[in-house]
Amino acid sequence: MQRFPITPVGLQKLKDELKQLLSVERPRISKEIETARAHGDLKENAEYHAAKEKQSHIEGRILELNHILAHVEVIDVSQIQLGDSVVFGTTVELLDLENERKLSYRLVGEAEVDLKKRWISISSPVGKQLIGKKVGEDVTVHTPNGIKEYQILSVVIQDERE
Repeated sequence: MQRFPITPVGLQKLKDELKQLLSVERPRISKEIETARAHGDLKENAEYHAAKEKQSHIEGRILELNHILAHVEVIDVSQIQLGDSVVFGTTVELLDLENERKLSYRLVGEAEVDLKKRWISISSPVGKQLIGKKVGEDVTVHTPNGIKEYQILSVVIQDERE
C-alpha cells in the first residue's frame, strides 16, 4: 500500500480543504444545479452543464483527498536529527553550477507541493537526486529541459509554519 509522507501542517491543510469541499462547496454546487435545472431544457442549458462539470471536479477532489488522508504518513520534521544530509522536510540551498545562481527548495510530499514557495516533491526529479546527499556534494539532475548540475550549499529544517 502506498503511503504519502506529509508534515503535520500539510495534513491540517488537506483536512481543512476536505472540510471546505464537504461543508461549503458541495452544498453550493448542489444549489447551482437546482437553480440551473429550473431554467428548463437541460440539453441546451449551459449553466446546468457548467454546474455539473464543477460538481464532478469537486467530487473527484473529495475522493482524492479521502484516499490521500487514508494513506498518509505524518512526519514531524521538528523531530528529525539533522546532520548534513538532505531528508524529507529539509530546505536545501543549491548553487546552479551553470550560471552560479543560488536557489533553494524544501522537500515535501506530493500533497504539499507549492511551486510558489519552492516546495518540491521528494519524488520529483530534483527531489529524488537530492535525498541522501550531503552538503558540498554535486548533484546531476535530468529534467525535461536537459541536464542540470547543482552543488549543495546547506541543509536546514525550517519552522513548520513557513
